[in-house]
Amino acid sequence: MSVNVSADGLAPSSKTLLYGALLLNGELALVLFYFSVSSSTPADLAFLAYPFVWINAAIWGVSRVDLPDAPAKRKWGAFAVGAAYFLLLGGVGGLYMLHGAGLGARIAWLSPGWGPALVYSGTGLTVSLLPFKVIGYGALAYLVVATILDATRSGVAGLLGLFACVSCTWPVAATLLTGAFGSASALASVATNQPYALSTAIYVSSVVLLAWRPTR
Repeated sequence: MSVNVSADGLAPSSKTLLYGALLLNGELALVLFYFSVSSSTPADLAFLAYPFVWINAAIWGVSRVDLPDAPAKRKWGAFAVGAAYFLLLGGVGGLYMLHGAGLGARIAWLSPGWGPALVYSGTGLTVSLLPFKVIGYGALAYLVVATILDATRSGVAGLLGLFACVSCTWPVAATLLTGAFGSASALASVATNQPYALSTAIYVSSVVLLAWRPTR
């Protein structure tokens, strides 16, 4: 059986390039404004760029994929799986931990993308909602929902294939293997040396695989 694999779906249109340029200019202006009004000084340009790579990849992936038509019951089931997938990513990626120091809630005014972050520490739960991770994991969950709806249209064979979906399991497995970056403690040691580049590459490759799906 031959599989038709094409990269045509990844080629950006002139409209996409225009919007992309506007988005990048807006993000640059936001970063410059942040450092002009705060007491912080930029130390690592790559560190500042990582969140925007995630956010931009998320925007690109979601904009490229429409949810397939499906009966309401099937859609609700897919959304339930997507929500569980988001919680799984959030757990392994550091959005929340099931323990805490009881320090309460605060807003961490980190540099754009890293912040502003909502931080909550209760007695049994710690939450660190870094914007780029919330957006990034939300985009992956959306793309998984689209993948599920696409697979269920193929019947049982499609559902079985979903369990072998490398692009669905890759973010979770790779995050567990690398430790990802940004455990909840990252807000206390945000400048420490972490494998940000590797984690960003994992995330971008996951978005591309889920948005492309060349075997569709």
